[in-house]
Amino acid sequence: METPDKLRIYHNPQCKKSRAGLHYLQQSGREFEVVEYIKKPLTEKEVEKLLIKLNLKPADILRKQEDYYKQHLKGKHFEDHELVKIIIQNPKLLQRPIVESIYKAVVGDPVENIATLL
Repeated sequence: METPDKLRIYHNPQCKKSRAGLHYLQQSGREFEVVEYIKKPLTEKEVEKLLIKLNLKPADILRKQEDYYKQHLKGKHFEDHELVKIIIQNPKLLQRPIVESIYKAVVGDPVENIATLL
């Protein structure tokens, strides 16, 4: 992310909400980069950096409607660093879309959240 006004969207093309976030960015006219994190999973450092910019904990960015969550995580306690590793190993668990600027990030659901970065 070279310039302060450049945005990045963490996108899953299979997800209706993620596609809505992508469309919202396309309509904004802003320059942005698309990261398909299912194809190229994020690193531990990348997830931790996103969490700082989001000002959220790993549990806050988990998709609780995913089967993996329901079968393996629901009702159990995990430390933050353990959840980061789980997200990396199971990228579908990551809330989407996430839109990142140089200093801040937002979960783009609802898409209006993205406006705070524009």
